[in-house]
Amino acid sequence: MTMEYEDGYGQAQSPKYDCLLFDLDDTLYPLSSGIALHCRENIQAYMAEKLGIEKSKVPEMCALLYKHYGTTMAGLRAIGYEFDYDDFHSFVHGRLPYEMLKPDPVLRHLLLSLPIRKMIFTNGDRIHAAKVLSRLGLEDCFEGVICFETLNPLEDSSSRGKDAKTEIFDILGHLSEKDTGVEFPKTPVLCKPSEYAMVEALKIGKINPQRTIFFDDSIRNIQSGKRIGLHTVLVGTHIRVKGADHALESIHNIREALPELWEEAEKVEETRYQGKVAIETSVTA
Repeated sequence: MTMEYEDGYGQAQSPKYDCLLFDLDDTLYPLSSGIALHCRENIQAYMAEKLGIEKSKVPEMCALLYKHYGTTMAGLRAIGYEFDYDDFHSFVHGRLPYEMLKPDPVLRHLLLSLPIRKMIFTNGDRIHAAKVLSRLGLEDCFEGVICFETLNPLEDSSSRGKDAKTEIFDILGHLSEKDTGVEFPKTPVLCKPSEYAMVEALKIGKINPQRTIFFDDSIRNIQSGKRIGLHTVLVGTHIRVKGADHALESIHNIREALPELWEEAEKVEETRYQGKVAIETSVTA
């Protein structure tokens, strides 16, 4: 009996988790919002209009780069395309119909009901993250945002000469020839699902992976997160895949899937209250 009391008291003093780390797009709001589709259309338009890539090749190349590098932007830089990061984000995100996103008071209440540190970790840029959080009514629910600029200082982008000539790696050509022995070039862009990028993000955010729950809609990101020690929650499906500790059809299901978060929060609050009463009693006496 004494052991159970001590264990309970210990958990109340030090909760199992002290940080919730959330992806942004298609995690805090559903894929059905349509934002992802508009984003992909804008990326493909940028590839054709700004980089001069043949329109007929753009859809396949866009999908291939995303598959191999985590983001199409990271892939474009890897195979040799030079462009300004701000210009890319302005073109791709600046024209998104953010009005499609609506305030989410349910999620806001869930987040604010947990006295646990909450952070955003997105591959998107800072302006995009701010606009999304504002539209959802969640801008004051998070301690901070780890975004593209956090891991990729913009100085590198702005100092790049526009006249610089770089040989473009023909990624479609190599695949069509079934050249399985070829090594794809590495990208200078740090982003999920790169484990190195994710570890760097945790260091910057002073986040302990062993005490953090990571929410993301990408299976690859979730699996990378699991490999670096995060407790993982796949959002957007009820099917739990390898690497995911939990799977949620919607982020709104967080309390049903992880009731222990609220239970621990209540224990901590109860312990604080008891401590406060004890101190007040001592002072009064």
